[in-house]
Amino acid sequence: MKKVRKLYEGKAKIVYETDEKDKLILEFKDVATAFDGVKKEEIKGKGSLNNEISSLIFEILEDHGIKTHYIKKLSDREMLVWRAERFPVEVVVRNYAAGSFVKRYGVKEGTKLEQPLVEFFMKSDELHDPMVCINHIKVLKLAPAELVPEMEKIALKVNEILKKIFEEKGILLVDFKLEFGRLPSGELAIVDEISPDSMRLWDKSTGENWIKTDSV
Repeated sequence: MKKVRKLYEGKAKIVYETDEKDKLILEFKDVATAFDGVKKEEIKGKGSLNNEISSLIFEILEDHGIKTHYIKKLSDREMLVWRAERFPVEVVVRNYAAGSFVKRYGVKEGTKLEQPLVEFFMKSDELHDPMVCINHIKVLKLAPAELVPEMEKIALKVNEILKKIFEEKGILLVDFKLEFGRLPSGELAIVDEISPDSMRLWDKSTGENWIKTDSV
């Protein structure tokens, strides 16, 4: 398995094609971003940490029967994944009021929601990831409309798994975002990463923000 060419470079990762057409290599960068990538800061070791955490979470989810694009961890900062038809939709699950939810609805930050809330956003830095509903997703052809309920179901299942893991460590899973795509097999799967870059985590006893993320 070897890299053939750089396919895409984003805010936090570089994607490479390999000599196997259905497989890609994700290389995690030592860069932290905020405000849709406008603010950037190099943090040594961040790439390897995100790769380690994301690999571990993908392996846990696979053990629970949740399909992901993950194949294996290749090195400190590299992960081998299946090439997928990615949908430009971010699926956000919220357990507590924070980030853009507080700004939109005037709810006090830190308020525990009565039940986990799933929201959908169009993935677009230029438009600042506008919130969308299933009808927007259908009309704008962001993802197959028939898959949206399954995406929501999977997101809620992931939430239950991750909440339990973090609570055992004294950490509150405030919110997180997922991305989905379709694998070469045609299966719906979680793609991209699940790392501190895509989660908001608070210390259960002090309420301290463990990880500073882009607001969602």
